[in-house]
Amino acid sequence: MSIICCFQDNPKMPVFPIISLKSEVREYLKSVFLNKELLAAVGHQEAEQRFERLLACLSHPPSHTCVRASTHLAPLDEIRQRLREELKKQLCSSSAEVPVEIVPHPCIPDVLLLPVDGPRPVQQLQSGVVVGALCGSAVLRGAHVYAPGIVASPKFMKAGDVVSVFSDIDGRCTRGATSFQGHKVFVGNGVAEMDRAAIFCTKEPLKGVGVRMTEPLYQSPSFDGVLPNLAFLQNLPSVVVGHVLGPCLGERVLDICAAPGGKTCHIASLMKDQGEVVALDKIRNKIERVRQNAQMLQLQSIKVFCFDGVKAVSSDTEKLKETDGPPFPPESFDRVLLDAPCSGLGQRPNMANTWSLKEICSYQPLQRKLFQAAVSLLKKGGVLVYSTCTVTLAENEEQVAWALKTFPYLTLQPQEPHIGAEGMPGAGLSPEQLRLLQRFSPELSWEQTQANTPLPDRASTDTIGFFIAKFLKT
Repeated sequence: MSIICCFQDNPKMPVFPIISLKSEVREYLKSVFLNKELLAAVGHQEAEQRFERLLACLSHPPSHTCVRASTHLAPLDEIRQRLREELKKQLCSSSAEVPVEIVPHPCIPDVLLLPVDGPRPVQQLQSGVVVGALCGSAVLRGAHVYAPGIVASPKFMKAGDVVSVFSDIDGRCTRGATSFQGHKVFVGNGVAEMDRAAIFCTKEPLKGVGVRMTEPLYQSPSFDGVLPNLAFLQNLPSVVVGHVLGPCLGERVLDICAAPGGKTCHIASLMKDQGEVVALDKIRNKIERVRQNAQMLQLQSIKVFCFDGVKAVSSDTEKLKETDGPPFPPESFDRVLLDAPCSGLGQRPNMANTWSLKEICSYQPLQRKLFQAAVSLLKKGGVLVYSTCTVTLAENEEQVAWALKTFPYLTLQPQEPHIGAEGMPGAGLSPEQLRLLQRFSPELSWEQTQANTPLPDRASTDTIGFFIAKFLKT
């Protein structure tokens, strides 16, 4: 089944089917949004509507592209002007309509916003390429189709052919197929950059653009090679995290789950590269991404280690004298960021049926082990920020309730900026505690976010699902 619907009169009518979840995951998530505390606060009808809006909005991209400017290298206005010039060049060299409106965020001093034009009235073609769900989601955020993401193509496809691109929602398309009649959605048209044989009949690792998008359903500029050290693509809530942590010049800061390094680099940038930012991740190829991003953004204060954050603290002081790397002695850091591994149920756009309930429930124990390590490594008087890109209570508000009970010397702190909603009822937290939390809940404004609403007004609500808590260790 293929779907293409473009609703220009009502831009918030669904273009894609609601996020495709396994039945057990859907029922679990529904129970989260219909918990007793939330029902008492907003009523059954509103709680039910929030859940349905969440499923609808998660399968669609936000209405804007968020760029974090490297203000440690140049003033925001200069980066804005240079970015405008680069995008104008892109417009002149392409038949695509690239938006050149670039506006600063009204509350966050290092963020630039660009509108996304979509859904657009794009006509499906008879010849089609099928890509994986992750690749399809990237296309909806402005990317071209990279060759590794292609799972099926027409039998005689040659470079230069104009093709439609479809996203395989359920991951059931057989690699190398010439057609696919399963559950898929149309994401736009493009020009093949490779022959079919170059994609499927080679033993060499695939790389490079497989289809260059010329008529995407959602149009946003390509940032491939555009001011790589000055303009860093990052979701707005992820930028907010760095400001909430509030690192100061000369401090020692730990990012305990750092890959791919966007938040690590933001922390170093906020510190004007003066101090020390330690980045940990246990997967070697991921930690290499942190190192590459730090080099690209010209940040010298970042130290990168391939190490499991759970094991990052040790009281064996004699052994610790031998190295300045992990494990570290207790109370080594002024601030700690725990952007925890999570189920990722807040990511947008996401249409893939990839989660099992067992997998979702597996994150809470790991998050708590990492939290314990983070608390041990934090100095008294230091700040710990906990964040996730998911929407469940178990990984968010329940973790806060557990932390406050387990570590009585931790207290919740106000967040600045606080542009998201407050925490969700359901974990036994008081109204005052919920107000100190920050939950980005796109479902709350999904039906009210119109295309003609000024970009700065909708940017803070039309985001991925995200959660932030800030603690002080006394």
